[in-house]
Amino acid sequence: MAGALSLYFRKMNTQRSSAANQFTMRQKLVFVTGSGSGIGRTVALEFARAGADVALHFLNGEKGAQSAVKEIQSLGLRAAAFKADLNDVGAAKQLATDAAQFLGGIDVLVNNAGITMNLPFEKVQPEQFDTLYHVNVRAQFFITQTALPHMLKLEGGAVINISSIHAFQGYPEHSVYAGTKGAIVAYTRELAIELAPKGIRVNGIAPGAVEVESYFRAAPDYDPAALGRCIPAGFVGQPIDVAQAALFLASPAARFIVGQTLVVDGGTTSWIPFSEGFRQPNSAQFGRGYVPGL
Repeated sequence: MAGALSLYFRKMNTQRSSAANQFTMRQKLVFVTGSGSGIGRTVALEFARAGADVALHFLNGEKGAQSAVKEIQSLGLRAAAFKADLNDVGAAKQLATDAAQFLGGIDVLVNNAGITMNLPFEKVQPEQFDTLYHVNVRAQFFITQTALPHMLKLEGGAVINISSIHAFQGYPEHSVYAGTKGAIVAYTRELAIELAPKGIRVNGIAPGAVEVESYFRAAPDYDPAALGRCIPAGFVGQPIDVAQAALFLASPAARFIVGQTLVVDGGTTSWIPFSEGFRQPNSAQFGRGYVPGL
């Protein structure tokens, strides 16, 4: 019996290690929301570099989305960008339908689109609260629901929901944003056990400090070197760090990973920061330009 088991495991390991490339996305159909800039755009390009056709989504980042489309097409692959306001659940569902129709199905869905806001708890208005929950949670939920039949037709696939380390650690003035990101972790875990028997793996990624355009817009005094000194890894993450994690979770190499949220944060959540920082007013202002009243 022991010999038979040993032979079985050797055979399984040989089959997996002999694969041409565990991370190839050749002939895969990938849909990435919020891909006009930052993490989402880099995710879309990384999947394309691995061989996938990609549908992108944007609201305000048309220039970035269209330049990514051209870059993907230059690789000999199909790509298109679709505009949609995810504060409107009907538009979110239509977006998923349009992406699936363009691609001819969906193998991988990366729910990246999201917005942030920092505001003291007592100043938050209902419209601001609703906007963040509609974009960050409701849209993600119903985009996945709409995409599901298209994924089932292809007999399986992967869903990757982008959360944040705010789901696991507190930071001043982020009560609404943190709530949305915690909700993503919870429903990712639950959805995973519903869809795994159907051949669809659902996982999440919780990025830490990843340098994107909004850092420079919201905080004029943003200093990556100073922020990097607050991170155990010693540097601020880049969108490619999240993109490569997404590629891994979508690949056969992650076939036994189901319902997990992978923290990509340079060690931030592993550190206990005893400081007075939580008592100080926040000098940055995220959300201006896309959250009402800021």
